[in-house]
Amino acid sequence: MNISVVGMGYVGLVTGACLASFGHKVFCYDRDPAKIERLTKKIVPVYEKGLKELVEVNVDSGQLLFTCSPKRAYQISDVIIIAVGTPALKTGEPDLSSFFSAARQIGKSLDPERFTVVVTKSTVPVGTWSKLTSILSSRKENGGQSHFGVVSNPEFLREGNALWDTVYPDRIVLGSCSQRSVKVMRDLYRPIIEQSFGNLPGIPPRPGQLKKVELIITTPVNAEMIKYAANAFLATKISFINEIANICERVGSDVTVISRGIGLDSRIGPEFLNAGIGWGGSCFGKDLASILHTAGNYGYFPQIIDAAVQVNTRQRQKIVQDLEELLGDLGGRTIGLLGLSFKPNTNDLRDAPSLEIISGLLEKGAVVKVYDPAAMDECKRQHPELIVTYERSALEAANDADALIIVTEWAEFRNLDCNQLKGVMKQAVIVDGRNIFDPRTLREKGFIYKGIGRPDNSQ
Repeated sequence: MNISVVGMGYVGLVTGACLASFGHKVFCYDRDPAKIERLTKKIVPVYEKGLKELVEVNVDSGQLLFTCSPKRAYQISDVIIIAVGTPALKTGEPDLSSFFSAARQIGKSLDPERFTVVVTKSTVPVGTWSKLTSILSSRKENGGQSHFGVVSNPEFLREGNALWDTVYPDRIVLGSCSQRSVKVMRDLYRPIIEQSFGNLPGIPPRPGQLKKVELIITTPVNAEMIKYAANAFLATKISFINEIANICERVGSDVTVISRGIGLDSRIGPEFLNAGIGWGGSCFGKDLASILHTAGNYGYFPQIIDAAVQVNTRQRQKIVQDLEELLGDLGGRTIGLLGLSFKPNTNDLRDAPSLEIISGLLEKGAVVKVYDPAAMDECKRQHPELIVTYERSALEAANDADALIIVTEWAEFRNLDCNQLKGVMKQAVIVDGRNIFDPRTLREKGFIYKGIGRPDNSQ
């Protein structure tokens, strides 16, 4: 098939590269000419494990092409996937200006003699599919709706594991009122549904325990709602365990043991039960804000979802408060921060807890040193206002520090030599915002250790 993908962020680029690997001809469009130029030169703008290798192979084979002039690509495409960003506005509702701009551009370019499926991959409010259909059918030369179909196909990708989640998904959701459109999408995703592809560059071999890829065919409204419901539930699960962690600290219990104990219950499961400084990234915050806004438009206030947001905000502020309890006045104190990205294996800083923690420390008069394996260049570019020192290693960030805060659970932080850390720090104080260290081990080495939901005598 000929495929067009609109928007070269995480979702768009990963989707385009994977589809090209299945033999489809994929045209990738972004309105940023500098980004397209870099991608044409096989320079990948995001840090995602294996993505660079996958892009390189498919560009070299001619299956993956990048363009700033998509009109011709739209005219010959069987499927056009919209994967543009939909960031949150101050009101909580998503900014759909890029989405509708792409829709209008597609509507002007569709070939009325060719059936084309237009796919919503961007996360959009419930009911957006109807507005998309109206925009596409508003062009008289499109012949009404007889030569295009609309499908809501939400993504469920985890940054840092996006390639894996694309080719080995739990499920594929297709929301459409058109059986013809669903058939086209079945054909598009057949290699994934049937797991009929071989090894792909940059992606680990198929796991032996892989379950059947479920295909859910439903209405567009249901498909749009599935995406919001999934993210709202996962965010709430994280906020729930953080609430439990805060209780654990007061009653002398260890949340890591509690998480394991409840996670072994098949009705609950172990995923998203790691207590810490809360969630961040491009999805949870804006998606919860969007569903709160949508519910409000219909006269309903979802209290659990609102509480999940409030708990997450409080959890970030708690880190600075914990540090003050250990050190007292933070004015003039040197604090090392390990991790900037909102999660490991990505350089994404969108809604990253690190930014709020840094701001809180600077407001208290602290001197802040930071290290992240992947996100420092992005932080310098996006946040030149932050007065911090960027170090070349975790050990340099710890050097002469009064305390060290673990913000992102990168694997290299888990493997740090604690004796080396203690040897370079002014005071051996660690606030472990991700519970990556064993409290007993650190305390035996002479550290003052503060985890999340772990009592002072935690073993």
